[in-house]
Amino acid sequence: MELSGKGIEFLKSIEMFRSKPYDDQTGKDVEHWVKGATIGYGHLISWPEWELFGRSYKHAGITQCVGEWMFASDLQPFVDSVNERVHVVVAQNQFDALVILAFNIGIGNFGSSSALKLINNPYSRTGYVSLEAAWKAWKKSQGRVMQGLINRRHAEWRIYSEGVYERW
Repeated sequence: MELSGKGIEFLKSIEMFRSKPYDDQTGKDVEHWVKGATIGYGHLISWPEWELFGRSYKHAGITQCVGEWMFASDLQPFVDSVNERVHVVVAQNQFDALVILAFNIGIGNFGSSSALKLINNPYSRTGYVSLEAAWKAWKKSQGRVMQGLINRRHAEWRIYSEGVYERW
């Protein structure tokens, strides 16, 4: 499966294009690398990339065209991961929600998540009473509960469970 047009537009509306590096936790522009340095549509800038995206683009930023290219490139591994790890048939809206979740929590976290276990086998033993609870447990960033992540998980869950693509 592929992420639908609705899924792409929803994810882009959450990530929101930023032409200059910023701290994903605070939303503030950054002039030096920090864990969570981000650019474009949610592209995490690794330390080795900082020279390119941080220092070189500190003043000019990246164009929206470059941001679109980066987004498409960044997105594909998450689509592939969901396709590889989900072993049951899911509807398009459910696939979209899974990719959007994986894009945010990372491939490794998605692959080991209780949410994935419960999707593949609803009778799996996890520390959660339901798939919804396992899904919404992903509400921390760098050890802190974030209201934005609570909101995001709720919106993702609505996509998964109801097919409703609405921002908060």
